[in-house]
Amino acid sequence: MKIGILSDSHYKSDYTQEVIELLKDNSCEYLVHAGDLCIEKNLELLKESGLTYVSVFGNNDMSLIPLSNKYNIKQEPYHFKIKDTTFKLMHLPYYMNADSDVIIFGHTHMFECELKANTLFINPGEVCAREKPSIECVMLEIKENEYIINFYSRELTKKDFKKIERRYER
Repeated sequence: MKIGILSDSHYKSDYTQEVIELLKDNSCEYLVHAGDLCIEKNLELLKESGLTYVSVFGNNDMSLIPLSNKYNIKQEPYHFKIKDTTFKLMHLPYYMNADSDVIIFGHTHMFECELKANTLFINPGEVCAREKPSIECVMLEIKENEYIINFYSRELTKKDFKKIERRYER
């Protein structure tokens, strides 16, 4: 199973679209957005992707609250399950206890990936290229005995995404 993970799109819907296309081109079946979508267009892009998606409100998403019935956007922390894997999704890294198989968070705009106490913690970095001049996202592939994390980043001055792969025993 392949899951595309993104966060901190802010007002960059063109970058959000680019990342969604990259993740779809890499055969992702699901999209998870860890908040700070900021504008309805970013929610529309998730919905129009044709993939099953979920997102949470970030600290900059108060204007999106009235849209919660129109899009799959939840309050944090949001717990869900895909097949036999449990997830906790949030924007702010405040609920970092290992109470799910995978913990996904955003807010810091920095890629993080670590396996602690059999829980995988992932921050996909930033889509918006605000803190650094690059667009970032993650593809998480979950196999029976392994997590494969592909971190994608594209410098604004470059055409292609670079990929860094990490693997953890599950």
